[in-house]
Amino acid sequence: MNTLFSVNSPIVAGTLALLVLLSVVTWSIALLKLWRETQDRKLNQLFQKHFWAASSWNEAGERAQHGAGDIASLALAGFAELKALGTDRQDLMHSGAPQELLERQLRQQVENIKRHHERGLAELATIGSTAPFVGLFGTVWGIMHALQNIGQSGSASLDVVAGPIGEALIATAIGIATALPAVLAYNFFLRKLRLRVSELDNFAA
Repeated sequence: MNTLFSVNSPIVAGTLALLVLLSVVTWSIALLKLWRETQDRKLNQLFQKHFWAASSWNEAGERAQHGAGDIASLALAGFAELKALGTDRQDLMHSGAPQELLERQLRQQVENIKRHHERGLAELATIGSTAPFVGLFGTVWGIMHALQNIGQSGSASLDVVAGPIGEALIATAIGIATALPAVLAYNFFLRKLRLRVSELDNFAA
């Protein structure tokens, strides 16, 4: 690590430090979302198993109140709307056919859950798209700095040119190495989110 930041230009060293920080952020988001994905899947499977095994709607409502996970919160929102439909409310929020009101409430809850699980995806997409350019900036700046030093020294031998330019190219390599996991993680969790929304839609239906 010491040799990594032992470049002559502080701009290149700062670029490398930024790329390392972005890499840490990427892996932190990916591991956290992966852990939550595993936990949510277990909770949803367990709740659906108990929910559909209920012998009555009242029992199913009680299980929704004590359940955990996305599907449990969706079921709880549905039962809350059913309870509200049983009252004589004349406001605009409860105007319309009962089935339309229930469908609207369930769809809103699905969108809320979707927005909750979209957290972190924008960061992954941003890192995946910008990290190569950050690395390229460090490389261009490093090469420019190296050429200036070569011009001042008046020597253009291979040992003088190869060292500084090789150090500058490290920034591009680290930029690509930072962007690749971010792009893969973004595509992976985006697909998982689509599957999650599809599962919620099926339960709501």
